Amino acid sequence: MATGYSDDLSDSDDDFKLPVKITKRKIQAEASSLPPKKPRHNDALRKLPRLSSRPNVSSAETSQGQQSFQDTPRPDKRELDSDDPTINAKNIYDAVSSGKSDLMTVVDEWLDYYKQRHKQGFLVLINFIVQCCGCQGVVSREMLDSMQNAEIIATLTRQFDRSLASYPLSGAGSSPKRFRAGLCKFASILVRLCQNSLIYDEYLFVSLLSLLTGLSDSQVRAFRHTSTLIAMKVMSGVVEVFVSVSDQMQTIQRYHNVEMGKDMEDQSSQRLEELQASITELLRKKEELSFLLNATFRGIFVHRYRDRVVAIRAACMEELGVWIKTNPENFLNDGCLKYLGWMLYDKESVVRLQCVRSLQNLYTEKKFIDHMELFTNRFKKRMLNMVMDKQYEIAVEVIKLLLKIQQSTREVLQEEECAHIYTLVYAAQHSLASAAGLFLYLKLKSVIDSENEQGINYAFFQVLTNFYIQCKFHDHAIYLVDSLWDVAAVELKDWECMTTLLLREDGLTNVEEDTLIDLMVCAIRRAVEATPPFGRIWVKKGLSAKQMKTREQDRQRITTHFIPLLSQLLAKYSADPGKVKLLLQVPLYFNLDMSSSAQWMEKHLDQILTQICLIVEKHTENAVLEACSKLIDTLCSDRHTFSSRAHLAFSQLFDNLTEHFNTYYSDLMQAPSDDVFNAAMALKRMAALVSARNLSTERLFGSCTDLLKSRMESRHFDKELMVAALRCSAFHLMWAKVNLPSLPTKEEVKRLKKEVAFFCQICQECLSIAQTEIRDQAFELLCDLLLLYRANTVRSEPGLQNVYYVPSHFLTAEMAVFLLDYIFMDETEEEADEEAIKHLPKKRRLLAGYCKLVIFGVLDLSAATHVYKYYDKNYKDFGDIIKDTITKTKLINPVLSARSLCLTVQQVFTEMLVEGVNKRNIDEIKDLAKKLAMTFGNNLQHVRKPLVALHMDGIRFAFRACQEEEEQHPNVAFLELLSKFSFKLLQQDKDLLMDILKSQCPTAALSWHSVNVYQRSLKGTQAKLGEKVETITSPTMPVTKHQKINTGDKKIIKRQKIDTGDKKIIKRQKIDTGGLMANSNSTLDCSSIHSSELPCPILTSTALKQPHTKFGSRGGISESDVGGGLTEPESDDQFNLESQRPEMLSTEKLRSTPTQRGLNTQLNLLQLNDDFSEQEGKVEPDK
Repeated sequence: MATGYSDDLSDSDDDFKLPVKITKRKIQAEASSLPPKKPRHNDALRKLPRLSSRPNVSSAETSQGQQSFQDTPRPDKRELDSDDPTINAKNIYDAVSSGKSDLMTVVDEWLDYYKQRHKQGFLVLINFIVQCCGCQGVVSREMLDSMQNAEIIATLTRQFDRSLASYPLSGAGSSPKRFRAGLCKFASILVRLCQNSLIYDEYLFVSLLSLLTGLSDSQVRAFRHTSTLIAMKVMSGVVEVFVSVSDQMQTIQRYHNVEMGKDMEDQSSQRLEELQASITELLRKKEELSFLLNATFRGIFVHRYRDRVVAIRAACMEELGVWIKTNPENFLNDGCLKYLGWMLYDKESVVRLQCVRSLQNLYTEKKFIDHMELFTNRFKKRMLNMVMDKQYEIAVEVIKLLLKIQQSTREVLQEEECAHIYTLVYAAQHSLASAAGLFLYLKLKSVIDSENEQGINYAFFQVLTNFYIQCKFHDHAIYLVDSLWDVAAVELKDWECMTTLLLREDGLTNVEEDTLIDLMVCAIRRAVEATPPFGRIWVKKGLSAKQMKTREQDRQRITTHFIPLLSQLLAKYSADPGKVKLLLQVPLYFNLDMSSSAQWMEKHLDQILTQICLIVEKHTENAVLEACSKLIDTLCSDRHTFSSRAHLAFSQLFDNLTEHFNTYYSDLMQAPSDDVFNAAMALKRMAALVSARNLSTERLFGSCTDLLKSRMESRHFDKELMVAALRCSAFHLMWAKVNLPSLPTKEEVKRLKKEVAFFCQICQECLSIAQTEIRDQAFELLCDLLLLYRANTVRSEPGLQNVYYVPSHFLTAEMAVFLLDYIFMDETEEEADEEAIKHLPKKRRLLAGYCKLVIFGVLDLSAATHVYKYYDKNYKDFGDIIKDTITKTKLINPVLSARSLCLTVQQVFTEMLVEGVNKRNIDEIKDLAKKLAMTFGNNLQHVRKPLVALHMDGIRFAFRACQEEEEQHPNVAFLELLSKFSFKLLQQDKDLLMDILKSQCPTAALSWHSVNVYQRSLKGTQAKLGEKVETITSPTMPVTKHQKINTGDKKIIKRQKIDTGDKKIIKRQKIDTGGLMANSNSTLDCSSIHSSELPCPILTSTALKQPHTKFGSRGGISESDVGGGLTEPESDDQFNLESQRPEMLSTEKLRSTPTQRGLNTQLNLLQLNDDFSEQEGKVEPDK
């Protein structure tokens, strides 16, 4: 139907015909060559067939016509329009386009002028329409008298300036919309003012529609669009007049029938004659109007409703809906409705949307439903499919349309068809989900018995929970609640009803209780946050004052209602982890400041604290303990008056757990014990408490690290025990850094440095364990700890300048290998699809932790190359993280960031040479290079220096000195990859790089294919910029026979699988750090970054993962901690590891680029090549 509906219109002219006999008005094929001075009705109509045929104007004829027209002197507009200078086409056009004039007065003045001078007045109207089309031509009086309409249109076509791409109705913006509204209003007012007189004069409207019919059939889009719009609006006005005349005739006919029903002696012959004359006159008017409607519908609508111009099709569908609703007696039939149904398949969203809105207006009228039954059954399937339209606005309107159909005819939509709409309550678009929520809400309310003994809200929650249980589309209740919120907020805020159902002993089943608790918590969250959940697209920005007030009122009601009842709910469902996890989220939305001021609530708060402690002692599930830790952090906040009581309660709980763990500690350290599980569970509970508050002690850290060390040595890896020990140790070090005094003693600093170094060594060993949970937890905690102990966090504190940790190159290499082995796994090593999707969030979190280390200066920029390699291959899973990392590193140092991208391509290219060249690998590297090149912005002036530095590194790499047993210039093919970065170079920079290429490239190599490809990329033309561009001076780049660039080649890491009984441990041999980490010969190196603009990152390992809470906000790191010019001190042990870092330039000798000065950042630039720096000395920054 979608593709063939236009083929069924061969006889569409017969689809519409008003039931009025027209005997004298037959459209003849012949037309008189010259119209009489005062054409009669039939003479004007003879022009309609001539106008409905498209005027064929060939290109040769057009050119000849243009020449002849140019030779003819153009008449003056003032002579053509009228003798009155105020009544002319230009003034009317200005009044319509301005949108500020009173169009009623404008039309009334023109009508007065038309009544005095018919020809001149009509000529003004014609020229006004021509000017509305954007045509510069003018219709003269001689043309009107001597030419047919088709000849006039052909002449105007030749005069039309086709170089102009727009016309008044085209384009977007306020001006075209204002002009369209004014033009439509002008046409409507014209018909309304003429409805009693001039519409029946057999000249004005007949001639006007005759001209519009010819223009609508023109090849010029402006003529076709403007004339069709005017004709459609005129026809809508004529339809209203026709209905008015029909109503008048029915009224007079009733009077006539009443008069005829009287006795002969009571009848008034004069009255009957007057009524009969009125009926005859109204019949004549209906005949006149019917003829105009037939001529317009057949001559314009049936041809233009499928026009190639979208706006024309949309205008036809809009007015067709108006005609059907205004005059259903003649238009509400299958012959007219089929056009709306056909255009539901239109490819353009504007047309589909207009059809849906027209149908909405029709289905609103209940009296139309019976007449539309055939249409509904025919196009119901299409309307159901349109709820998945790619345009959300259309899908929303279609759901509203189906809702009207459902309310009018309940048997039309089956339950299976309604289920197709129910799924949209989980849609990402908020408006679409809300529309589906309204449909679902009304459907649920329709099945509720209004005489329910327990109340309507009780029945509503029962029906809603049953729907959620039976619905297998989704399992996120927050999206369902958000979809229903706009229409069912009153029911969802009935906390009394929900808690009453939950506290009843025999009220609900276990599954229904789970569902109701989930819905209740989601409703609380929606009421307090007053915004849609994460992931749902919301157009509104911010909350109004009324919404803010409503939110605070709801929050107070929630606090007042749930504080007395929450302890009862926790006590009843304490054995169920799923229910407890949800109920523990309720206090997070309390207004605790209000509750603390009420004395009667203190007892209830103590009961809640008691229940929380019992839950911690009873449960070991991660979700429950994480919910407890979040609640503990909230209740222990210093801004609440009862925080001291909460802190005391949880401290006592922690002490009890510590004693419980110590009873098993000695047995665990001596030999494998049967009490491993009990000790692990106690340590797991302690980790949850420590993640929320600073409850740890030095003794606990020592016990955990000793336990981890003994387990690593004995190769007895217990997952629960080691993960809990890692978490307790890491949280102790984090709290120690946060709570460190501003002037710590040397003993405290030395002890803390030793603890951090020892724990990092343990985590490094854990990265090679075969246990996934231990390995991932060690990497996550390691990222957070390195981030917290980075050097630039203590620059502003003189007493803390030694309290930072620089990771060793061996640790950096292990972390990079972890990414390659467990995050960016090959497709052959991937798990099943479901498992991969399940593990993807954890992988993304681990990768984000590693990227934070690069962004905040913990790792060198060269460490990011291990991530950039997979930008194209793993773009679907990690593309957003990698792109964000590239963007932020460019803000820190654009040049070094660009060189890191070049180093990435070099490493991948070298790996390809080692593994063997094949077409698939080459294509993959080219795609990677293209994607990396697209990360440079569109500001070509801003990216000049980074791109030039990238190309110079690439040229050096391509022509590096050959090693023994190596073919001459094995890397020259790298130039083909480097050419992918050339399209954003300015022409001046291309010329510079061309000179550098010739100086580096041997003479014999100039004819090689790769060199030619790169040369062609540099010779391409560059788009002109609007500003003057200066040439970048080439930095000194000497070339010696012994020059080498370390490409960071990836070494193959051998592993030995050691069988330890039931576990296989992967042991890595010593790693050659030359390829996986930055050393003294690294191509790209960067020291610690002093970033005052970058915010303190959110740690990923803590259980307190609230979106607006940072670890440093609990009293540790302030904004003043980031700043100052700290020189890294020397340190003993393994804390500083200065001997393994390359020599750095002093920050005093560095000058920042304008970009760096704008960001208020400082980078200690490292030498990019040791051999090169020995000859040139210090590297000068870009000027």
